[in-house]
Amino acid sequence: MSRPSVHRLRKFRFERPQQIAALLLLLFFGQCLWISAHRTLSETDYQYARCGRETWEKPALLTGYFTTCGNIPDGILAWRAAGLPLTIDRILSGESASTSTWEMRHEIWSIRLLVRLPFMLAGLALGACLWWVTRRLFGNTGGYIALALYCFSPPILRASTVPNSEILAAFGIFSAVYTAIGVSHALQGPRRKWRPRIILLAVILGFTAAAHISAFALALLFCIAFMAWVAEGKRALIPTLLIFWIVSAFLLLFAAYSFRLDAFSYIFRSAAGMLWISLEPARWFFTRLTSVIFTIAIAGSLALYAAQRRSRYFGNTAPLIVAVVLFLVITTGVHSEPWLWALPFFITFIAGIFADVLETRHRRLFLFVTGGILLAQAALCLATLPLLTQ
Repeated sequence: MSRPSVHRLRKFRFERPQQIAALLLLLFFGQCLWISAHRTLSETDYQYARCGRETWEKPALLTGYFTTCGNIPDGILAWRAAGLPLTIDRILSGESASTSTWEMRHEIWSIRLLVRLPFMLAGLALGACLWWVTRRLFGNTGGYIALALYCFSPPILRASTVPNSEILAAFGIFSAVYTAIGVSHALQGPRRKWRPRIILLAVILGFTAAAHISAFALALLFCIAFMAWVAEGKRALIPTLLIFWIVSAFLLLFAAYSFRLDAFSYIFRSAAGMLWISLEPARWFFTRLTSVIFTIAIAGSLALYAAQRRSRYFGNTAPLIVAVVLFLVITTGVHSEPWLWALPFFITFIAGIFADVLETRHRRLFLFVTGGILLAQAALCLATLPLLTQ
């Protein structure tokens, strides 16, 4: 093993910050398991499982259709994620490919967990990514605040315990934006650091496109905007990188459709990528009782952002811009929830503002305020867990 590899391995330490983050993520996973155990399989769950299996095991018998659910216009990744555990279990148990999902649901232990596990893992991955980003930007305090808000967020828990494209798209767009910012910083350094980050962003954009084509379009827009903002002196490279990322993402998306051109082309023949602007998602979210603590935290953060010049820097401004745009966007061609994609960015913004205030002379006062908000959010989330099983 080379010395740089040894150095990188030694650099990672599972110390107090990582232990606290792991504990919070464990609490998040425990809530997901409780919700899944108390929620019965719905018709939508069964459809994702059945047609998700078909994406791995066998094509549809009908010519021109990818699965018996028809051609999937968007979110193929969610269907594959839901079907993969069932396909793996069938192979390990020695079942034939002709065994139906209906038969398997009576034979497989914890079928509800198998169908929903990939989405729980996506929720955990997004939480880990959020903690890593906020800790790098705002220190341990910002990372703890962000992860605590995330792990006790009812909408995130709901999206992490049912087969859906939303949690996958949220993970993809958050990772894409901050990886693009990382690429912009890397472009200021030696060329040997460019390639891994550029390739990683191509993979993330392909993941996002397979999760939701609208999320891919928005992620690409944000990536270009923030790279143009940050990559001073290297902006001439953006068009070339853009071509590489788009081509790579669509090749990965084509692979997600098993390189079947008829199924892949249906994305472009459908209205999956159509977007519009509306205030209705924001009005719906911020007027719900379950969002009251989150709303107070955002309102307070916006007030502090406006009042404190020291808080108006790129680390706080970038997630605020993305969150506001995503809360205003709706998809008119297929059902989706871009407001959910915005939540990790709003959480990042809140964590940054609170971390800034906790470094001022008013630290003691705001420490009580921050602790009160986090405890109230956790209590509200635990109180609404039974509602998430419906």
